[in-house]
Amino acid sequence: MRGGCGQGRAEFLMQGKTVVITGATSGIGAVAARHLAQLGARIVFVARDRRRAEETLRGLRAASPGQAHTAFYADLARLREMKRVAAEIAAAEPRVDVLMNNAGLIASRNQRTEDGLELMFATNHLSYFVLSNLLLERLRAAGGARIVSTASEAHRRGKLDFDRLQDQKGAAGYGTTKLCNILFTRELARRIAGTGVTANCLHPGFVATRFGDNAGGAMRTGLAIAKRLFALSPEEGARTMMYLADSPEVAGRSGGYYDRCAPAEPSRAAQSDADAKRLWQLSAEITGIGA
Repeated sequence: MRGGCGQGRAEFLMQGKTVVITGATSGIGAVAARHLAQLGARIVFVARDRRRAEETLRGLRAASPGQAHTAFYADLARLREMKRVAAEIAAAEPRVDVLMNNAGLIASRNQRTEDGLELMFATNHLSYFVLSNLLLERLRAAGGARIVSTASEAHRRGKLDFDRLQDQKGAAGYGTTKLCNILFTRELARRIAGTGVTANCLHPGFVATRFGDNAGGAMRTGLAIAKRLFALSPEEGARTMMYLADSPEVAGRSGGYYDRCAPAEPSRAAQSDADAKRLWQLSAEITGIGA
């Protein structure tokens, strides 16, 4: 999968670059991390489980011996953990060439974090918001850096009701967080225009990964059946993510939503500049950053 979708000269673009990625211990994140390492990038990833992080490190070192791949540890559902790990990465890395926001989950019931936030909203949206903002100085230092965020076609089932933004659950709640990803990317791209940093997001497809294994009851069973019948492989699902990270074709392009390595049109709700700005303001109020 040279160049993510088999295009461009990514092996030259990624040599010596530093890539920060969340959700890299399984699924499309693991595939993307390994692929970019093989192209010469050094991978810095955030993990919650130390055993799986060590397995990921062994795989990355085998893919590109000699590179100083690094794991940081945090629970990206917790605001203090998001901020702590972003600060640790910023202190350790003078520059970040690519930030890949990929951590995510789906929950069948409404669950609250220690911050009183809905679990999916915190993990799937606010972790993107916090890491992108707190690593922005390091991204600017790289020159031509890219922020790549994993959204989903599930955003079309989401509803951005600001009065009940964290009251949803299951597929509808997940869809809302993916709608947030696209609106966040839209507003982020507007705010960083002219800095040399770009921001894009993507739909990876329905992929056979560990995603949804934490969901309970009928949702977990339904997802398991669907994965066996319809799902893409993680390698197929990672193609657009890698394309946005390493292809020269998207250099300088920002604010887009991509599917199968091509620009795609998201829902009308995902194209609202007013909602994108309001979501940003709300996220800044919750996190205390990005105002």
